[in-house]
Amino acid sequence: MDGPLGLRKVGSYASVADAGDELDLSRLLKKPPPKLSIERQRSFEERSLSELSISVRALDAAAYDHGMFSPGMRSSGFDTPASSARNSFEPHPMVAEAWEALRRSLVYLRGQPVGTIAAYDHASEEILNYDQVFVRDFVPSALAFLMNGEPEIVKNFLLKTLHLQGWEKKVDRFKLGEGVMPASFKVLHDPIRKTDTLIADFGASAIGRVAPVDSGFWWIILLRAYTKSTGDLSLAETPECQKGMRLILALCLSEGFDTFPTLLCADGCSMIDRRMGIYGYPIEIQALFFMALRCALSMLKHDAEGKEFVERIVKRLHALSYHMRSYFWLDFQQLNDIYRWKTKSILTPP
Repeated sequence: MDGPLGLRKVGSYASVADAGDELDLSRLLKKPPPKLSIERQRSFEERSLSELSISVRALDAAAYDHGMFSPGMRSSGFDTPASSARNSFEPHPMVAEAWEALRRSLVYLRGQPVGTIAAYDHASEEILNYDQVFVRDFVPSALAFLMNGEPEIVKNFLLKTLHLQGWEKKVDRFKLGEGVMPASFKVLHDPIRKTDTLIADFGASAIGRVAPVDSGFWWIILLRAYTKSTGDLSLAETPECQKGMRLILALCLSEGFDTFPTLLCADGCSMIDRRMGIYGYPIEIQALFFMALRCALSMLKHDAEGKEFVERIVKRLHALSYHMRSYFWLDFQQLNDIYRWKTKSILTPP
């Protein structure tokens, strides 16, 4: 029996000699070669966030159909995903335990959840400042709440941190920029007066005693995640959120003495709030900077105040992506030393 190319179907243990006489190679030569379809793949910065969201929506739909997330508000006995799906089955005990721990870490302000503390450990007697709500530490918790259909917690957090941005910020009698976001905040409950007091930290309590450069970026990224998850554009379009984004962008897009499009930050004000000798351009800050610019570009209004920032973002993104691909990973000081090596000492025989 002939196959698709005129080859006889041979058993898996047959040798080439067994099929020798019936192999008609001339028929293979007469068949035109198959046409190759080569599609150019665009780089990440060329693709819009809307294009990237198509695959995410497809995955979400598939996950919903297979019962990975609960319908509606996705609430369950443990307030966790997958407990009350149409094909109801209990989640892994570790997942339920994680959600219970996450809910125990919730911080409330006047009865409303506004975030989660950085660490929840009864075994440790030394709390340090881990009983506060850190902006960077809350982001993964916020994403979990969004996926679980609980966006109100995230909305409360975004509004409270935005409110703190407007506070007068001083570290060692030095006034910080207007757009600086807090590194963390805590809520003090007074059971006698029955009042809640919000206290923000802009770096004075950090180990490095420097203002965080990443908090503003995380805030913009989380605002975009909230908008994409809920489909609610009203929060991002409020004058307060628009102003908050512009203040953050005014800090990181300001023109100074730096000759690179990357963001220069001091030691201790990046993701790890202690001095570790990484003064300059840490890679995680550049990644956050890039993503925050992309998110802000999709949320800023093209009005009289926002149009200027949109133009500056587009120019900066183009320069930043080119610089990161072409120059960021090169050690120019070492390359210069190699270039200046004396070739005679290398080529002259001993």
